[in-house]
Amino acid sequence: MTSNNPTPIEVRSALFQQQLARIAADWAPEPGQHDTAIDGVTLLRSDGETGCASTVYEPSLCFIIQGSKTVQLGDREIIYAPLTFMANSVHLPVTGRVVDACPDHPYLAAKLNVDPQEVSELVVELGQNGHQAAHHEDVECPDINCGLCLSQMDEGMLSSLTRLMSLLDTPQDIPVLAPLARREIIYRALVSDMGPRMRKFAAVDSQSHRISRVIATLKDRFSEPLRIRELADTVNMSESTLYHSFKQVTRMSPLQFQKQLRLHEARRLMLSEGLEAATASYRVGYESPSHFSREYSRLFGAPPRADVLRLRGQQAGMAPAPR
Repeated sequence: MTSNNPTPIEVRSALFQQQLARIAADWAPEPGQHDTAIDGVTLLRSDGETGCASTVYEPSLCFIIQGSKTVQLGDREIIYAPLTFMANSVHLPVTGRVVDACPDHPYLAAKLNVDPQEVSELVVELGQNGHQAAHHEDVECPDINCGLCLSQMDEGMLSSLTRLMSLLDTPQDIPVLAPLARREIIYRALVSDMGPRMRKFAAVDSQSHRISRVIATLKDRFSEPLRIRELADTVNMSESTLYHSFKQVTRMSPLQFQKQLRLHEARRLMLSEGLEAATASYRVGYESPSHFSREYSRLFGAPPRADVLRLRGQQAGMAPAPR
């Protein structure tokens, strides 16, 4: 007879999840994105399913505590389930939507910004021991070079994340203990089944690391004309190899990637700095405001002015309640 009793590990995982959900709900009492007293840690909450929203992911680890979300990166859809976490090794434009949330059971997530240099230094420090610890390297992984990877949180990761999040309740401990908990979280990601992917982007002689340099260049110079040959020369790759490798990492072509960066920056300029659509379009590199408007509508689902007005309305209705 098969027993339906949970295993000790399942019981402990459920307890960790309850504690994490309580902390996240306390410190993110309203829907939206909430910065915390811990540097680089942001909490996200949604009390219901959402439509598709476009954004640019930065290098980070994102932990799903409760609820579910789907993320579209180019032609690849990734499903976040509870107690999974995603490593994002480079800046990537994505669209995402919450698919499992309600007021009594909100979507809750925690994002930890990660400096790639921090990962590289820890990889060097781990050395061969780190390679041996990453014992899941042979797990089937069809998108091994993709800039986003997903893994289940094991007991070690749940424990270290809980230690970090619990510091929000004891802010006097944050300066000393947060860096230690943060370091442990990155270590546990490196020795998880996503470790081999993260190492690819940290190794300076790897193809993935070269693409990360190309992405950094595009991010800094997205308003300039795209010159594949120049980009390829800077990382000592052929144009065809650059194109192929870039698409493996980002699931889109360099031109598609640049276009999305431009549109996201134009949206920020209109929303944060109050620029008109035509001015913002020229600022990010478009020569034709009508062309800009068509591509903006295609990505964000509405013309620039209507989209910005909608976002401002959402911001006005999402001001966090005082704690």
